[in-house]
Amino acid sequence: MPDRAELPEEPLDAPDEYTVAVLALVRRIPSGRAMTYGLIAEIVGERLGRGGPRQVGNVMAGSGDRYAHLVPEGAAVVGPVQDNHPVPWWRVVNASGAPPARHLTAALDALRAEGCPLTRDGRRVDLRRAVWFPDDD
Repeated sequence: MPDRAELPEEPLDAPDEYTVAVLALVRRIPSGRAMTYGLIAEIVGERLGRGGPRQVGNVMAGSGDRYAHLVPEGAAVVGPVQDNHPVPWWRVVNASGAPPARHLTAALDALRAEGCPLTRDGRRVDLRRAVWFPDDD
């Protein structure tokens, strides 16, 4: 979860607090690893007591523009950053390991470049080998 140094100065409303927590967790996913929307929701939900996979998906869908103001300036990302994007969105997949359909090619290219284990057909993350839990680091 975000530490105090990562949070904006002004108080956050509930949706922004959830968004900051999701984005902070996603930035910690190591290169070559992945998390599911549900796992992120579970971890953030333990701390904040709300949210689910759809809310995580909404945060991720808006992480480039809508929520950019909630990502701290110069925010650290574990591993390489694609196209200077401060949130490694390609490391977040659905429960079957599939990246977002709208960005499938870009996500799979980024995952391959990082050495993330994929299924035999190369269209999904092999979650048994690639899933990351925050306690792993």
